[in-house]
Amino acid sequence: MCGIVGYLGERDAYPILIKGLQRLEYRGYDSAGVALLDHSTLHLYKKKGKVSDLEAEAAGKNQSGHLGIGHTRWATHGPPNDNNSHPHVSNNGKIALIHNGIIENYSSLKEALISRGFVFHSDTDTEVLVNLIEDVMNSEDLDLENAVRVALNQVIGAYAICVFSLENDRTIVTAKMGSPLVIGIGNDEFFVASDATPFLEYTKKAVYLEDGEMATINLDHGLRVRSIKDNRTIDPYVQQLQMDLASIEKGGYEHFMLKEIYEQPKAIYDTFRGRLLPDQNMIKMGGLFEYKEKFLNANRIIIVGCGTSWHAGLVGEYLFEDLARIPVEVEYASEFRYRNPVITDQDVVIAISQSGETADTLAAIKLAKEHGATIFGICNVVGSSIARETHAGAYTHAGPEIGVASTKAFTAQVTVLSLLAIEIAKMKGTLSETRYHELLEELNGIPKKMEAMLQSDSKVREISERFKDATNCLYLGRGYNFPVALEGALKLKEISYIHAEGYPAAEMKHGPIALIDENMPVFVIAPRNGQYDKIVSNIQEVKARNGKIVAIVSEGDTEIAKMSDFTLEIPDSSEAFSPLLTTVPLQLLSYHIAVMRGCNVDQPRNLAKSVTVE
Repeated sequence: MCGIVGYLGERDAYPILIKGLQRLEYRGYDSAGVALLDHSTLHLYKKKGKVSDLEAEAAGKNQSGHLGIGHTRWATHGPPNDNNSHPHVSNNGKIALIHNGIIENYSSLKEALISRGFVFHSDTDTEVLVNLIEDVMNSEDLDLENAVRVALNQVIGAYAICVFSLENDRTIVTAKMGSPLVIGIGNDEFFVASDATPFLEYTKKAVYLEDGEMATINLDHGLRVRSIKDNRTIDPYVQQLQMDLASIEKGGYEHFMLKEIYEQPKAIYDTFRGRLLPDQNMIKMGGLFEYKEKFLNANRIIIVGCGTSWHAGLVGEYLFEDLARIPVEVEYASEFRYRNPVITDQDVVIAISQSGETADTLAAIKLAKEHGATIFGICNVVGSSIARETHAGAYTHAGPEIGVASTKAFTAQVTVLSLLAIEIAKMKGTLSETRYHELLEELNGIPKKMEAMLQSDSKVREISERFKDATNCLYLGRGYNFPVALEGALKLKEISYIHAEGYPAAEMKHGPIALIDENMPVFVIAPRNGQYDKIVSNIQEVKARNGKIVAIVSEGDTEIAKMSDFTLEIPDSSEAFSPLLTTVPLQLLSYHIAVMRGCNVDQPRNLAKSVTVE
């Protein structure tokens, strides 16, 4: 969740840290802080609130130092306040540390440290860790590097840490277990961060630490990676990043979310580019073909994910069962990992995560691997933990998604699932050659259809103005568009703080219909190709109770338009690909309603982009 950044080199660290924290603020924005080392003098600034509040706190004060670490927090242990903000400093004032994760056994460690005379000034588990390192250094007469390793072997939990000592202004020590950490390697300078965005303008060379690894960065000796458990030396793999700086900036849009909604045609195209080849009547996916026998002989496919990724998985369930005739179960990763699921080596598990770092999804992957299942990953971040942990997979190529509310990641994930389902169906013989080619051609045309939809959203603004003060909303869909109803409701909840629920339209009669009155907006996803007649009946039931109906319909629809208070049109498509189109107006509705309500669209309260803790 939290974002961490570090710098060691010849430049002034402070501006690099601040810019890095601004780029990582999507990971948490309860509080922020920096620690700068100027020879042997520590400059520490931290403040409740956003990075801008930290900048105000540090303005006019000493910001010198060529070594520094910074942190933007999503609170776990202790409320957001100045004391609980990172960095934390040890009792002797000589060690500074930032941390993303949760130390599960912090309470017993804290009690032991208190018994040895340590005093604590915050409620955090992180302050326990920095004092544990001090305790190990003193009691075992170790340098910082070895003290960190010994201390971490006493820790249970998840962490990405960055730590330095006032006694050495040429060294930073980092370590990773369960939380993301990447090291950027420049010319006589190093960067540390939760993802690569803070250092893209300085270097494209990066090392992603694996779980159980620690790295010592020294200006004289370079980068050294070791195993936390046994001190074994590890040869780091240096990769060249493909991301560019323009992709992580707003590009003239008011918010990242709006930019990312409008990037969806390109994100979908980039996701199937080189894979979807309609002229050759084929789909080409290396990860799939390497494990095609596993897919063809699978007893079932289990899809795991969280939040929006779970909704994409639900669309995948319809795709695989409809086209490829393979049984599918879609699981919340957070529940799957704890309910002692029945998994065999005949199962294929598809793990979906935008960041590739979702803690529950990673844990679900490890559990499934222990039972012999084949794991196929779908994620958006090259080099992420899920990409490294799975047997095979496919990147979505949606580009960086900075807005906390996921948009282009969802449609890119659905695109990958569509490619998989179509190709597996062809392999299994459940699709005719004619239908296979039709699907390829139609999927290839989705980006242009989406571009046309995005040309004008004046109707969406009108509807948003009408319902911006609603207190409750209901979203209804059937078949492939039931998951879209769930996703639409989630988007509204996330960024506008309006309570909303998504339901299968037929289930409305089993409870939610009791809520419908003249004040209740009901968003109905009703494209022509789907269970159209049934959804018409559901709309009539809502109308009979004076509900306000906003319908997503196919172009030229007249029947539902007559019954609805408002309609938004989408281009015609097969039912299988309709979620790629029906989700767009719902994203725009959520965005405009949130803006009209004065909400922080890109950084909604209490949320973080990458959920790397339980």
